[in-house]
Amino acid sequence: MNILRGIAAFSMLFLAAAESHAAGVTIGVVAPQSGSLQQLGAQVFAGANYQITKDGNTVITINEPCEENSGGGIADALVNAKVQVAIGFLCSETLEGALPKLKEANIPAITVSVRARILMEDALKNGWPLFRLAPPDGAEAARIIEVILRDWAADPIALIEDGTIHGRELTEAVRNALEEKGLKPVFTDTYRPGQEQQIALVRRLKRAGATKVFIGGDRADVAVIARDATAEKIPLDILGGDAMRAANQPIAMRDGVRAVTIPEYADAPAAETAVKALRAQGIEPEGYVLPAAAAAAIAQQAATAAVAEGKPIAEKLISTTFQTPLGDLSFTAGHELSDNPYRLLEWRDGAFRVPALQD
Repeated sequence: MNILRGIAAFSMLFLAAAESHAAGVTIGVVAPQSGSLQQLGAQVFAGANYQITKDGNTVITINEPCEENSGGGIADALVNAKVQVAIGFLCSETLEGALPKLKEANIPAITVSVRARILMEDALKNGWPLFRLAPPDGAEAARIIEVILRDWAADPIALIEDGTIHGRELTEAVRNALEEKGLKPVFTDTYRPGQEQQIALVRRLKRAGATKVFIGGDRADVAVIARDATAEKIPLDILGGDAMRAANQPIAMRDGVRAVTIPEYADAPAAETAVKALRAQGIEPEGYVLPAAAAAAIAQQAATAAVAEGKPIAEKLISTTFQTPLGDLSFTAGHELSDNPYRLLEWRDGAFRVPALQD
C-alpha cells in the first residue's frame, strides 16, 4: 500500500516541517508513529500534512503511543511547541490524560477516531476542549432506527444478532426503539456466527412471516444468510450495520443487501479535488487521510477567525460551518458533528452505493 511504503518518508517530512515555523496557524498532529497503529498514524500524518502544507501553516508532530498515563506528556509537548489547535488522537488513553492540560493552555483537541460517549460527557462536564470528527457511540443505532421506522414500519420485521457485545447491544437498541413506537418484531433470535450455511435460520424466518430482517452481525454471516435465503427462494430484505464494511469474502455479498454505514470518504463528491491532489502526491486517500485533512482545515479556519475576532478558538469551533475536503462540516454545542455521517447504502455491482430511490 502507498501509505505503508511512505511511512519513513512522511516521518522525515514531518520532522522537517516541525522545525520550520512558517507564518499562519501552528497545528499539532498527534498520532502513532510505531507499533500496531503505525499504519493508521501514517494516514493521519499524510492527510494532515497535505492540508497544512496547502494552507501554509506550521505542523508539529507528536508520537501517540496509546498507553495509559501518556496523555500528560503529549499535552506538555503540545504546549511547549505553542500549538494553537491539536488534531489526530486515535486513542482515548491519550485524551484522558491530555485534555485537562490542554484546557489550561486553551488548546482545542479534534479527534478523528475516538467514539466513546463517556469521554465526551466528561469533557463537557469538566470544560475540556474536545471536539469530535468521528461519530459518537450510538450514532450507528440512531441511523438504523431512523431507516427502519421510515421504510419498514408497516412490514413484518425480524431482528437477529450474532451474540457479540456489539451485535447484541446494537440490536437491543433497535428493538427498544421499535417497541417504544408500538412495533413488535415477529421474530428475534441470536444465531451462531461463522457457520458455512444458515438454511435452518432462514426457514425459521419464513415460518415467522418475516420479510424484513435486521442483522446485528458481521459481513461474512450476512452474506451467508442472504445467499441461503436466495437459494431457498425466501424473499428477505436484509439490513446490516457498519460491520458490513469489510472484505467481500469468502462469500460474495448478494446485490440488494443494505447497510447503514459510513460511505467511503474518497467517493464523496466534495472530496474530488483533494483526492486528485493526494493521488498526484502518491498518497492513497484511504482510512484517516481525508478526515485528518478535514481536521486540519477546521483548525486553520477556526484559529484564523478566533484571532481576527479576539475570541478563544474553542468558541469559534462551535456552530461555525467550515469548508473542508469532506465538504461543509460543523460542530454542535455538544462538540459533536452536526450531521450524523452514517448513511443507508445498498450493495450493487461490487460496491456499496446510494440506493436508487434515495436522495
